[in-house]
Amino acid sequence: MSASASIDNWIPRSDIVKRAARIGAEIKNIKLSGDLPDGTIGAINALLLEHKVVFFRGQDHLNDAEQERFALRLGTLVPSPTRGAKKGTLSIFEIDSAGGGIWTDNWHIDLAYVDAYPKILVLRSIVIPPVGGDTLWSNTAAAYLDLPAPLQRLADDLWAVHTHEFDFADIARPNEVDKRLYFERLARGRFETEHPVVRVHPETGERALVLGFYVKRFVNVPKYDGQMLFNLFQSHITTPENVVRWNWKQGDVAIWDNRATMHYATKDYGDQRRVVHRAAIDGDIPISVDGRCSVARVRSLDRPITNAIPSS
Repeated sequence: MSASASIDNWIPRSDIVKRAARIGAEIKNIKLSGDLPDGTIGAINALLLEHKVVFFRGQDHLNDAEQERFALRLGTLVPSPTRGAKKGTLSIFEIDSAGGGIWTDNWHIDLAYVDAYPKILVLRSIVIPPVGGDTLWSNTAAAYLDLPAPLQRLADDLWAVHTHEFDFADIARPNEVDKRLYFERLARGRFETEHPVVRVHPETGERALVLGFYVKRFVNVPKYDGQMLFNLFQSHITTPENVVRWNWKQGDVAIWDNRATMHYATKDYGDQRRVVHRAAIDGDIPISVDGRCSVARVRSLDRPITNAIPSS
Protein backbone atom coordinates (compact mmCIF):
# COMPACT_ATOMS: atom_id res chain seq x y z
CA MET A 1 0.00 0.00 0.00
CA SER A 2 1.35 3.46 -0.93
CA ALA A 3 1.93 6.11 1.73
CA SER A 4 -0.79 8.24 0.12
CA ALA A 5 -3.33 5.42 0.27
CA SER A 6 -2.38 4.70 3.89
CA ILE A 7 -3.00 8.33 4.83
CA ASP A 8 -6.34 8.44 3.00
CA ASN A 9 -7.59 5.44 4.95
CA TRP A 10 -7.13 7.24 8.27
CA ILE A 11 -7.13 11.02 7.76
CA PRO A 12 -9.42 12.70 5.20
CA ARG A 13 -7.52 14.86 2.74
CA SER A 14 -9.93 17.68 3.55
CA ASP A 15 -8.48 17.68 7.08
CA ILE A 16 -4.93 18.25 5.82
CA VAL A 17 -4.24 21.93 5.10
CA LYS A 18 -0.86 22.95 3.70
CA ARG A 19 0.55 26.02 5.44
CA ALA A 20 3.29 26.77 2.89
CA ALA A 21 4.24 25.44 -0.53
CA ARG A 22 7.33 23.50 0.54
CA ILE A 23 6.86 22.83 4.25
CA GLY A 24 4.19 22.53 6.90
CA ALA A 25 0.64 21.21 7.14
CA GLU A 26 -2.11 21.60 9.71
CA ILE A 27 -4.04 18.44 10.53
CA LYS A 28 -7.58 19.05 11.70
CA ASN A 29 -10.13 17.00 13.67
CA ILE A 30 -7.65 14.79 15.52
CA LYS A 31 -7.45 14.60 19.30
CA LEU A 32 -3.88 13.57 20.06
CA SER A 33 -3.63 10.67 22.48
CA GLY A 34 -1.56 7.66 23.31
CA ASP A 35 -4.65 5.62 22.47
CA LEU A 36 -4.89 6.61 18.80
CA PRO A 37 -5.15 3.63 16.39
CA ASP A 38 -1.93 2.41 14.81
CA GLY A 39 -3.25 3.46 11.42
CA THR A 40 -3.71 7.07 12.55
CA ILE A 41 -0.23 7.14 14.06
CA GLY A 42 1.17 5.76 10.80
CA ALA A 43 -0.69 8.41 8.80
CA ILE A 44 0.63 11.20 11.05
CA ASN A 45 4.16 9.87 10.59
CA ALA A 46 3.72 9.69 6.81
CA LEU A 47 2.45 13.29 6.75
CA LEU A 48 5.40 14.31 8.88
CA LEU A 49 7.83 12.81 6.36
CA GLU A 50 5.99 14.57 3.54
CA HIS A 51 5.51 18.03 5.09
CA LYS A 52 8.45 18.04 7.59
CA VAL A 53 6.35 19.76 10.30
CA VAL A 54 2.68 19.19 11.17
CA PHE A 55 0.44 21.27 13.43
CA PHE A 56 -2.58 20.48 15.58
CA ARG A 57 -4.84 23.15 17.09
CA GLY A 58 -7.00 22.74 20.17
CA GLN A 59 -5.08 20.08 22.09
CA ASP A 60 -5.90 21.61 25.50
CA HIS A 61 -6.73 18.16 26.90
CA LEU A 62 -3.05 17.25 26.93
CA ASN A 63 -0.94 17.48 30.05
CA ASP A 64 2.69 16.41 30.41
CA ALA A 65 1.79 12.76 30.98
CA GLU A 66 -0.56 12.61 28.00
CA GLN A 67 1.95 14.43 25.80
CA GLU A 68 4.51 11.78 26.67
CA ARG A 69 2.04 8.93 26.10
CA PHE A 70 1.35 10.23 22.61
CA ALA A 71 5.04 10.91 21.86
CA LEU A 72 5.88 7.34 22.87
CA ARG A 73 3.82 6.14 19.92
CA LEU A 74 6.39 7.80 17.65
CA GLY A 75 9.47 6.21 19.17
CA THR A 76 11.77 6.15 22.17
CA LEU A 77 11.70 9.21 24.43
CA VAL A 78 14.96 10.81 25.54
CA PRO A 79 15.51 13.67 28.00
CA SER A 80 17.73 16.66 27.41
CA PRO A 81 21.38 15.55 27.76
CA THR A 82 22.31 18.65 29.78
CA ARG A 83 19.13 19.43 31.75
CA GLY A 84 17.35 16.13 32.19
CA ALA A 85 13.55 16.04 32.45
CA LYS A 86 11.04 18.36 34.08
CA LYS A 87 10.22 17.21 37.62
CA GLY A 88 7.48 14.60 37.62
CA THR A 89 8.02 13.59 33.98
CA LEU A 90 10.18 11.11 32.13
CA SER A 91 11.45 13.38 29.39
CA ILE A 92 9.65 16.75 29.17
CA PHE A 93 11.91 19.75 28.60
CA GLU A 94 10.31 23.05 29.65
CA ILE A 95 11.25 26.16 27.68
CA ASP A 96 10.14 29.14 29.75
CA SER A 97 11.05 32.65 28.64
CA ALA A 98 10.99 33.76 32.28
CA GLY A 99 14.00 31.55 32.93
CA GLY A 100 16.14 32.69 29.99
CA GLY A 101 16.47 31.01 26.62
CA ILE A 102 19.17 32.36 24.34
CA TRP A 103 19.29 29.23 22.20
CA THR A 104 15.84 29.35 20.66
CA ASP A 105 15.93 32.64 18.74
CA ASN A 106 18.59 31.38 16.35
CA TRP A 107 18.20 29.00 13.43
CA HIS A 108 19.10 25.59 14.84
CA ILE A 109 18.58 21.83 14.84
CA ASP A 110 17.60 20.63 18.31
CA LEU A 111 20.49 18.93 20.15
CA ALA A 112 22.65 18.77 17.01
CA TYR A 113 25.74 18.84 19.21
CA VAL A 114 25.24 15.12 20.01
CA ASP A 115 25.83 12.35 17.51
CA ALA A 116 22.39 10.68 17.43
CA TYR A 117 20.33 13.83 17.88
CA PRO A 118 16.51 13.45 18.15
CA LYS A 119 14.64 12.51 15.00
CA ILE A 120 11.27 13.95 16.01
CA LEU A 121 10.22 16.70 18.41
CA VAL A 122 6.72 17.14 19.88
CA LEU A 123 6.16 20.69 21.16
CA ARG A 124 3.07 21.77 23.14
CA SER A 125 2.18 25.38 23.92
CA ILE A 126 1.40 26.16 27.55
CA VAL A 127 1.54 29.97 27.87
CA ILE A 128 1.46 32.09 24.73
CA PRO A 129 1.90 35.89 24.62
CA PRO A 130 -0.99 37.87 23.09
CA VAL A 131 1.30 39.06 20.29
CA GLY A 132 4.56 37.55 19.02
CA GLY A 133 6.32 34.31 19.90
CA ASP A 134 5.85 32.64 16.50
CA THR A 135 8.10 29.77 15.42
CA LEU A 136 9.58 29.35 11.93
CA TRP A 137 10.65 26.06 10.38
CA SER A 138 12.69 25.60 7.21
CA ASN A 139 12.89 22.60 4.89
CA THR A 140 16.59 21.68 4.72
CA ALA A 141 15.99 19.00 2.07
CA ALA A 142 14.39 21.58 -0.25
CA ALA A 143 17.32 23.90 0.50
CA TYR A 144 19.76 21.23 -0.68
CA LEU A 145 17.80 20.72 -3.90
CA ASP A 146 17.94 24.49 -4.54
CA LEU A 147 21.74 24.44 -4.59
CA PRO A 148 23.41 24.46 -8.02
CA ALA A 149 25.04 21.11 -8.78
CA PRO A 150 28.62 22.31 -8.06
CA LEU A 151 27.52 23.58 -4.64
CA GLN A 152 25.73 20.31 -3.92
CA ARG A 153 28.94 18.43 -4.63
CA LEU A 154 30.87 20.82 -2.37
CA ALA A 155 28.34 20.39 0.45
CA ASP A 156 28.43 16.61 0.03
CA ASP A 157 32.14 16.63 0.88
CA LEU A 158 32.01 18.99 3.87
CA TRP A 159 31.88 18.11 7.56
CA ALA A 160 31.20 20.51 10.43
CA VAL A 161 31.92 20.47 14.15
CA HIS A 162 28.81 21.13 16.28
CA THR A 163 29.00 22.08 19.96
CA HIS A 164 26.81 23.64 22.65
CA GLU A 165 29.72 25.83 23.72
CA PHE A 166 29.73 29.28 22.18
CA ASP A 167 31.07 32.81 22.51
CA PHE A 168 28.71 35.32 24.11
CA ALA A 169 29.97 37.83 21.56
CA ASP A 170 27.77 35.94 19.10
CA ILE A 171 24.64 36.58 21.20
CA ALA A 172 22.63 39.79 21.02
CA ARG A 173 22.22 41.41 24.46
CA PRO A 174 22.69 38.34 26.71
CA ASN A 175 21.40 38.92 30.25
CA GLU A 176 22.69 37.57 33.54
CA VAL A 177 19.97 34.88 33.73
CA ASP A 178 20.99 33.63 30.28
CA LYS A 179 24.65 33.53 31.27
CA ARG A 180 24.02 31.71 34.55
CA LEU A 181 21.84 29.12 32.81
CA TYR A 182 24.45 28.60 30.11
CA PHE A 183 27.30 27.96 32.56
CA GLU A 184 25.11 25.67 34.68
CA ARG A 185 24.38 23.54 31.61
CA LEU A 186 28.00 23.58 30.53
CA ALA A 187 29.00 22.30 33.95
CA ARG A 188 26.64 19.33 33.52
CA GLY A 189 28.45 18.07 30.44
CA ARG A 190 30.32 18.92 27.26
CA PHE A 191 29.47 17.75 23.77
CA GLU A 192 31.17 18.18 20.41
CA THR A 193 30.30 16.17 17.31
CA GLU A 194 31.41 16.06 13.68
CA HIS A 195 28.41 15.84 11.36
CA PRO A 196 28.33 15.70 7.57
CA VAL A 197 26.97 18.95 6.16
CA VAL A 198 24.67 16.74 4.09
CA ARG A 199 22.95 13.75 5.70
CA VAL A 200 20.90 11.11 3.94
CA HIS A 201 17.47 10.79 5.51
CA PRO A 202 17.10 7.18 6.74
CA GLU A 203 13.40 6.94 5.79
CA THR A 204 12.96 9.09 2.67
CA GLY A 205 16.46 8.91 1.17
CA GLU A 206 16.43 12.71 0.77
CA ARG A 207 19.61 14.69 1.23
CA ALA A 208 19.31 17.46 3.82
CA LEU A 209 21.67 20.16 5.03
CA VAL A 210 22.90 19.97 8.64
CA LEU A 211 23.95 23.44 9.85
CA GLY A 212 22.60 26.03 12.28
CA PHE A 213 23.58 27.75 15.52
CA TYR A 214 25.58 24.86 16.97
CA VAL A 215 28.13 24.82 14.12
CA LYS A 216 31.53 25.86 15.44
CA ARG A 217 33.63 25.34 12.31
CA PHE A 218 34.07 23.26 9.19
CA VAL A 219 36.59 20.41 9.26
CA ASN A 220 39.85 21.21 7.42
CA VAL A 221 38.55 24.60 6.26
CA PRO A 222 40.11 27.90 7.48
CA LYS A 223 37.87 30.01 9.70
CA TYR A 224 37.30 32.85 7.21
CA ASP A 225 36.48 30.52 4.31
CA GLY A 226 34.30 28.43 6.62
CA GLN A 227 32.25 31.47 7.64
CA MET A 228 31.67 32.34 3.99
CA LEU A 229 30.55 28.78 3.26
CA PHE A 230 28.30 28.73 6.32
CA ASN A 231 26.61 31.97 5.26
CA LEU A 232 26.14 30.68 1.72
CA PHE A 233 24.49 27.39 2.67
CA GLN A 234 22.54 28.87 5.58
CA SER A 235 21.04 31.50 3.28
CA HIS A 236 19.51 28.74 1.16
CA ILE A 237 18.02 27.12 4.26
CA THR A 238 16.38 30.32 5.49
CA THR A 239 15.16 31.67 2.17
CA PRO A 240 11.41 32.50 2.49
CA GLU A 241 10.42 29.90 -0.10
CA ASN A 242 11.63 27.14 2.25
CA VAL A 243 10.06 28.50 5.45
CA VAL A 244 6.71 28.18 7.24
CA ARG A 245 5.70 30.43 10.15
CA TRP A 246 3.34 29.24 12.88
CA ASN A 247 1.30 31.65 14.99
CA TRP A 248 0.80 29.81 18.26
CA LYS A 249 -2.41 29.57 20.24
CA GLN A 250 -2.60 27.98 23.68
CA GLY A 251 -3.04 24.22 23.35
CA ASP A 252 -1.36 23.93 19.95
CA VAL A 253 1.03 21.06 19.20
CA ALA A 254 3.76 21.08 16.56
CA ILE A 255 5.63 17.94 15.51
CA TRP A 256 8.66 18.19 13.27
CA ASP A 257 11.21 15.98 11.59
CA ASN A 258 14.46 17.16 13.14
CA ARG A 259 16.44 15.36 10.41
CA ALA A 260 15.11 17.55 7.60
CA THR A 261 14.31 20.89 9.24
CA MET A 262 15.78 23.79 11.10
CA HIS A 263 13.72 26.15 13.25
CA TYR A 264 13.74 29.58 14.91
CA ALA A 265 11.57 30.81 17.80
CA THR A 266 10.99 34.55 17.55
CA LYS A 267 11.65 36.55 20.70
CA ASP A 268 9.48 39.57 19.93
CA TYR A 269 7.08 39.57 22.88
CA GLY A 270 8.92 41.86 25.31
CA ASP A 271 8.18 41.15 28.96
CA GLN A 272 5.32 38.77 28.18
CA ARG A 273 5.83 35.13 29.15
CA ARG A 274 6.07 32.20 26.73
CA VAL A 275 6.14 28.58 27.93
CA VAL A 276 6.28 25.44 25.79
CA HIS A 277 6.95 21.79 26.68
CA ARG A 278 9.01 19.59 24.38
CA ALA A 279 9.28 15.82 24.13
CA ALA A 280 12.13 14.38 22.06
CA ILE A 281 12.20 11.08 20.15
CA ASP A 282 15.56 9.32 20.03
CA GLY A 283 17.27 9.51 16.65
CA ASP A 284 19.92 7.68 14.69
CA ILE A 285 23.46 8.73 13.85
CA PRO A 286 23.55 10.80 10.62
CA ILE A 287 25.11 9.19 7.57
CA SER A 288 26.86 11.17 4.83
CA VAL A 289 26.34 10.68 1.11
CA ASP A 290 29.44 8.47 0.99
CA GLY A 291 28.24 6.29 3.88
CA ARG A 292 30.28 7.68 6.77
CA CYS A 293 28.70 8.23 10.19
CA SER A 294 28.84 11.27 12.44
CA VAL A 295 31.54 11.09 15.10
CA ALA A 296 31.25 12.24 18.73
CA ARG A 297 34.52 14.08 19.48
CA VAL A 298 33.59 15.06 23.07
CA ARG A 299 30.80 13.41 25.01
CA SER A 300 31.08 13.84 28.76
CA LEU A 301 28.58 14.19 31.59
CA ASP A 302 29.47 14.93 35.16
CA ARG A 303 26.55 12.72 36.13
CA PRO A 304 24.08 10.60 34.18
CA ILE A 305 20.74 12.24 33.36
CA THR A 306 18.25 9.47 32.65
CA ASN A 307 18.11 6.38 30.50
CA ALA A 308 16.08 6.52 27.33
CA ILE A 309 12.42 5.62 27.76
CA PRO A 310 11.47 2.89 25.28
CA SER A 311 8.47 3.22 23.01
CA SER A 312 5.37 1.21 23.87
